[in-house]
Amino acid sequence: MTTDTLTPVSGAAALVDRLRTTFAARRTASTAWRRGQLTALRELLTENSDVLLAALADDLGKGPQEAYRTEIASTVNEIDHTLAHLDAWLAPRPAALPDRLLPAVGQVVREPLGVVLVIAPWNYPLHLALAPLVGALAAGNCAVVKPSELAPATSAALARLLPRHLDDAAVAVVEGAVPETTALLEQRFDHIFYTGNGTVGRIVMTAAARHLTPVTLELGGKSPAVVDEGTDLATVARRIVAGKFQNAGQTCVAPDYVLAVGDTAGAIEPHLAAAVTDAYGTDPAATAEYGRIVNERHFDRLTGLLGSGRTVIGGGHDRAARYLAPTVLADVTADAPVMQEEIFGPILPIVSVPDLDAAIAFINARDKPLALYAFTGSDETKRRLLAETSSGALGFGLPVAHLAAPGLPFGGVGESGMGRYHGEYSLDTFSHTKAVLDKPLG
Repeated sequence: MTTDTLTPVSGAAALVDRLRTTFAARRTASTAWRRGQLTALRELLTENSDVLLAALADDLGKGPQEAYRTEIASTVNEIDHTLAHLDAWLAPRPAALPDRLLPAVGQVVREPLGVVLVIAPWNYPLHLALAPLVGALAAGNCAVVKPSELAPATSAALARLLPRHLDDAAVAVVEGAVPETTALLEQRFDHIFYTGNGTVGRIVMTAAARHLTPVTLELGGKSPAVVDEGTDLATVARRIVAGKFQNAGQTCVAPDYVLAVGDTAGAIEPHLAAAVTDAYGTDPAATAEYGRIVNERHFDRLTGLLGSGRTVIGGGHDRAARYLAPTVLADVTADAPVMQEEIFGPILPIVSVPDLDAAIAFINARDKPLALYAFTGSDETKRRLLAETSSGALGFGLPVAHLAAPGLPFGGVGESGMGRYHGEYSLDTFSHTKAVLDKPLG
């Protein structure tokens, strides 16, 4: 199958109709079909890793080790976890019934939704296109995958490889930009899964509302890293740096800023600087594992934020190479430009608050983040952050890592998104959970 080009709405309609015909024939219903597709997707990743790594390097300057770990291995892990548990997840679950309905049997079954649309972003253009597809296939759906046009090499690789490995009567890839996405959104899907920013998320949700189509919106926001007094700042700094500057900071759950409690702000500065140097050397531009900004528009946006505080380390940049050094800013105020939007790049501001009460108030005065991280040795601090704040995820002692656990749901709340996926939660997202009651006639 060749890649579908769908600028005209009529072309999008024909594509969705074709997939609906496949679904109506129950081609995707059997567990054997689902397992076969997941196994084929795994083979796509393992057999074409060199091609995919080259594409990721072209699009984002991703180093091979980081790209393999975060894009390929992470998706293979999701597939393996799903294959290991799929039979149990698909088995009907008995449900207790009230005495007044007995004798009768109640159960809960999962059934596929139909034809779903996955719209992927550019920052992890492979993983964030395929990880939702794992859930869609496991649930027995047909799917349209729309890769990001801002990662053209990865988009082209997906358009070539997915039809070769997967059932092209059930899975389609549509390349393109706004016209193609707009044409797709005019169609009636049974679920739309979008990863990206809130502005486009609102467009997706508006389009879905016309058909009463349910949506999953994986968005972003400013994810704080609370650093409490009395912690091992050298270890904390290493972990924050690892989470923040992966993919040159272009990660939706990267620590967006350090919220330093008490005297921690000044004390952590040299540790963050040392951790950056340990991770990327004295010249990060020469380090193969340090990526680049996706395009000049984002580069210009990011460099415009550099004056928001005192530079502790970094700040160097080269527009022609789309290079921006890992940068830490101190003495940043709450009203500084860098604190007004999700950074989504390699700039880490340090904001100081006097105590935990002030830290909780600071977090709660803003949109609910996709993730909240805290570095503390206090069980009481952990309890209060869990009870008194709201975020898509809460991580103590290690940022970003919850993504690597298929047993944990991934998703946002409020402005950071709606819906969840990974592991069995993906199966829930792409299935209808149906109640079944059977009472004898006798």
